[in-house]
Amino acid sequence: MKSFLSSKQIPVRERLIFALDVPSIEEAQAMIDRLGDSVCFYKLGLQLFMTGGYFKLVEKLQRLQKKIFVDLKFFDVPETVKNAVEQLQIRNVTFATVHGNDDIMSAAASVKGDTKILAVTVLTSLDKGDMKDLGFNCDVQQLVISRARRALTLGCDGVISSGLEVRELRENLDEKLLVITPGIRPASNVWAKDDQKRVVTVQDAFFNGADYVVVGRPIRSAVDPRMAAEEIQQQIEAVFNTTAS
Repeated sequence: MKSFLSSKQIPVRERLIFALDVPSIEEAQAMIDRLGDSVCFYKLGLQLFMTGGYFKLVEKLQRLQKKIFVDLKFFDVPETVKNAVEQLQIRNVTFATVHGNDDIMSAAASVKGDTKILAVTVLTSLDKGDMKDLGFNCDVQQLVISRARRALTLGCDGVISSGLEVRELRENLDEKLLVITPGIRPASNVWAKDDQKRVVTVQDAFFNGADYVVVGRPIRSAVDPRMAAEEIQQQIEAVFNTTAS
């Protein structure tokens, strides 16, 4: 089977994005300190946003020279989304997510500055049955490809996509599209009952064509989160080093 391993010039250790989904700023700061140099890239989502200290945490990560992914899935009137994304230009963040129709994505892309805009395709917590319940009577892969194609045309830089659909994206769309893959789980069945339904392993995600993977619970809930992060880093390095050799 053909490999679509990313050839983009991305430092290997930056290809792991840690989902910092904890209930308080204090816990977030403690986790950042605990992880140290095992993680270079952090995703900050809605849970942390609601704590009230979101941008103080952004500033802490900037002082530590970490990369930041603002995962707030902006979805509102296009002008409101435009104004929100414009505020990120002073925050020096690498990625931000937008979830919506063409006008919303276009508005976000028009003021993105140095921030790369990622469109959400289909959440990895949804499967075919969920999509049908939501009124989408179509194949999930085709919907992902359609949304990704529109996002790229509208000026977005990439998409959030399950590793199950990445191969199809690479076969159908421009290589410049950035693909960030959440729903990463170890090969064991320890995580079989969490809320992610469309999951893949680290290796499968990259061989299918992901540029980055987002990992949360397998690191966050580990007895030793730093060791868990380093193990994933080693898996990523093995994928790229084996191919390079």
